[in-house]
Amino acid sequence: MANSLPVFLRLAAHPLRWRLLTELAAGDYRVRELVELAGQPQNLVSYHLRLLRDGGLVTARRSTHDARDSYYHLDLDRCAHALATTGAALHPALHPALHPALRPPTLDRSPASRPHEPGSHAPHAVPALPPSARRPRVLFACTGNSARSPIAEALLRHRTGGTVEAVSAGSHPRQRLHPDAVAVLHEHYGLDVRDRHPRHLDTVSGRRFDYVISLCDRVREVFPHFPGNPRHLHWSIPDPAADPTTGSGSGQAASAPATSATSATSAFARTAAEIDTRIHYLLPILTSQEAQT
Repeated sequence: MANSLPVFLRLAAHPLRWRLLTELAAGDYRVRELVELAGQPQNLVSYHLRLLRDGGLVTARRSTHDARDSYYHLDLDRCAHALATTGAALHPALHPALHPALRPPTLDRSPASRPHEPGSHAPHAVPALPPSARRPRVLFACTGNSARSPIAEALLRHRTGGTVEAVSAGSHPRQRLHPDAVAVLHEHYGLDVRDRHPRHLDTVSGRRFDYVISLCDRVREVFPHFPGNPRHLHWSIPDPAADPTTGSGSGQAASAPATSATSATSAFARTAAEIDTRIHYLLPILTSQEAQT
């Protein structure tokens, strides 16, 4: 019976739902963008998006640029778990616990493995670049370049050991990095970015990048043109400084650094963990082939 099929098969087997999953695997999109990409009516796309959300494979988040819009995001961790469950349903020998080669990529949550990085990935999760490849160039952008994009820059550089050139900038850069972003990177990942200062997008607009990734719904709307036709991806991530628990208002930096025990820093820790997860799944894309010269 159809109802006995594993959830992933029931959801992904439909051609339109598979198309939506593959589009969302690249980045976050609004409904109207998915309608254009899929070439299907909006009511049909919305219906299948609702099924994917009900099945837990896709999530939605209100746009911080226009609250009438929502950005849809593919939960790759849940997809990995669903695929593993599907294999086990076919044959017990395909259960990841019994067949290590079939284990999906996961985050290494063990503090014992890396005392300063309780949310770090396992070392083998970083694929190697081909010997002849030049370093891929990635630009992260948000509005203030004080939290989300510098966190992404620091984590990508850290996760790849410098084999990827990571840069960040903002459309309206703040005067300094948010102290809670600095604290979270230091306390959770062992990274020191105290000497880093926000920069304007104009300062990098003439540089060539392979990937340009917006982490802010507002900055996505004002991206300058970059030479070389880089691939544009969008990660719809709210500003942790605007989180009600931070008490920092609309993205302004707090007047003094917070400790890891405060609710303010916890918002930044959640944001850093989400960015780290997304970087985890970006790495195979960056290293699967040589960057275009």
